[in-house]
Amino acid sequence: MENNLQYFLEKLRRGETPLGLVVTSSDPAVSELAAACGMDFIWIDGEHSPMTIHDIFHHILSVKGTRCAPFVRVGGNLPHLLKPVLDLHPAGVIIPMIKTAEDAREAVRNCRYPEFGGERGYSLRRGNDYGKIPLSQYLSESRTSPHVILQIEHREAVKHLKEILSVEGIGSICIGPFDLSSSYGKVGQWDDPEIIQAIDTIREETLATHNGVWLGGFCVGPFWRNRPMQWKAVGEDSSVLAARLRELLREEHSNR
Repeated sequence: MENNLQYFLEKLRRGETPLGLVVTSSDPAVSELAAACGMDFIWIDGEHSPMTIHDIFHHILSVKGTRCAPFVRVGGNLPHLLKPVLDLHPAGVIIPMIKTAEDAREAVRNCRYPEFGGERGYSLRRGNDYGKIPLSQYLSESRTSPHVILQIEHREAVKHLKEILSVEGIGSICIGPFDLSSSYGKVGQWDDPEIIQAIDTIREETLATHNGVWLGGFCVGPFWRNRPMQWKAVGEDSSVLAARLRELLREEHSNR
């Protein structure tokens, strides 16, 4: 069953930069809109939003048949949080607060079936298109789907990054800049040398790996202009709306 992941990966392999939107609203029209505007992926935020599993499902459904890949950030690296999301057949899952290589191995195990060294439970439904796709084909595709995205957002993860990157089965490393800076006690201080070094270390070491791991993250603001990333979330729904509303208000007030 198509989950749009191939379009995202094809763009990466061509050397292009897929762009996406972080979605925190429960309304699936936001994801539909993002796909209609040409976003390459949506980052459905199940960690920092009031969304239910039904809301997440509707967001995934809203981009079906488009080239926009639905990624879901779960609340933590725990089987009971991942299983219901995996059964919705997203293109990828973003797993937060990975700090060590063992965390990374556990994340991969949670997303893969026992046939491939994992611990994921079976509940096919959407995954094999409700029985349309032969089990053998579905299992073959599940070796690399969903795309396992590990979020690096703590100073401990920076220390263990080389070991994390050596774990087999990782699809992408995702930089979480705000929590990362917070772990150094310097939240949002993008001009601080320690924060700059931490982010550049993650970038450079990930880009230097040769095991097929891609680099992405939440990349909003001038800090990222001269820091190449392979895929980027370039906005968050509520902040994009708020910024445009403030701009409209300024325009209206200036015309009076």
